[in-house]
Amino acid sequence: MDLMQLMETRRTYRRFLQEPIPQEVLDDIVNALRCSSSARNVQPIRILLIQQPEDILSVNQLIKWAGALPPELGAPKTTELPTLFVAVLDDTAAPGFHDVDAGIALANMTLAAWAHGVGSCIMQAINRPALTELFSLPDNLKLHSMIAFGYPSHKSTLVPVDGSLAYYLDENNDYCVPRYGTDSFARAFYSK
Repeated sequence: MDLMQLMETRRTYRRFLQEPIPQEVLDDIVNALRCSSSARNVQPIRILLIQQPEDILSVNQLIKWAGALPPELGAPKTTELPTLFVAVLDDTAAPGFHDVDAGIALANMTLAAWAHGVGSCIMQAINRPALTELFSLPDNLKLHSMIAFGYPSHKSTLVPVDGSLAYYLDENNDYCVPRYGTDSFARAFYSK
């Protein structure tokens, strides 16, 4: 799959097959973080891998899935949970503003996973204080976000915008994600 196809098909997934993610995929996810660009090369982003089923259940209770959908439609059932959670951590002891570094790392990790057919969901609607306590994070590591990973059990596709930008489920319970055309994002600027 070429890079543009990888980016166009890497969508958010919220229901997963209960298949473990192989070590080589985990290695690629970690390497994608390692290779991420970083302002002033301070490399402040760290991750914590959560793979044990009981830990996944604990984490799942502290996050909110699919804010645009009712919980019974947006949240995975216990038989559809991710097989890996990644806690994305910001080392606040490193100098600078790290949100851009975190964004690049999130994109790199989810693209690396999708190159292996592993879907993901980046989450910000998380209980940071409770997760920080659960993970026993030291004071310098601030929880930035969580990523759910797993082999998707549904489809997620881009569809043209038809009034609303809210994503929705179709008749097959697959995700439809409205997107503007490319002409809405780019405008030429010419200086004389």
